[in-house]
Amino acid sequence: MSNKVRVWDLPTRLFHWALVLLVVGLVISGHRGGDAMAWHARLGYAVLALLLFRIVWGFIGGRWSRFRAFAFSPRDIFEHLRGNSVPDRLVGHNPLGAASIFAMLSILLVQVGTGLVADDEIAFTGPLNRFVESARGLAATSYHKQVGQWALLALVGLHVAAVIFHRVRKKDNLVRPMIFGDKDLAHPTEASRDDLPVRLLGLVVLMICAALVAWMVSLGG
Repeated sequence: MSNKVRVWDLPTRLFHWALVLLVVGLVISGHRGGDAMAWHARLGYAVLALLLFRIVWGFIGGRWSRFRAFAFSPRDIFEHLRGNSVPDRLVGHNPLGAASIFAMLSILLVQVGTGLVADDEIAFTGPLNRFVESARGLAATSYHKQVGQWALLALVGLHVAAVIFHRVRKKDNLVRPMIFGDKDLAHPTEASRDDLPVRLLGLVVLMICAALVAWMVSLGG
């Protein structure tokens, strides 16, 4: 018997797809350079606001969006690779997927952080560059344009490949639940709360995070 369970609350789903669009925009604008760098910066600020939101939401969001729901140990990952995961570890992010999520959030935070203090000496200077030494700003720029960019693209590629693998080999559609929120599970389990108060809370948290980023950017004015 199938049990339809709300796994992903609306704020989490909107975060996910907004981040996808922003990362695509960042890649395009970053490679175009020139006048597009102004938009590259704006998109980067938006990503930072989303990342701050996701960190907060990882503690107060829906049941399966909280970090404690997918803070797995290396042993959990090993057992998952052996096919020994318990059912509850397959509801939201499985152990291997959880590792990639934490890696993605970490690399994005570093990428945005280096962008804030970067100076390519051509078309872009980060709003917080004046708070760091010139050598640090140049080092941040080098990381941002080389190591960070390719590390992020590699993780995105792995994420897409994993989604395709689950769809083709395991007949598990990971995209649909991230659009509609629900999963059909073989066993009953606790659902994520996703009512109006939760959604309004998500909006308030996002607005606060956006205001914080706007203030941070204004420091370089």
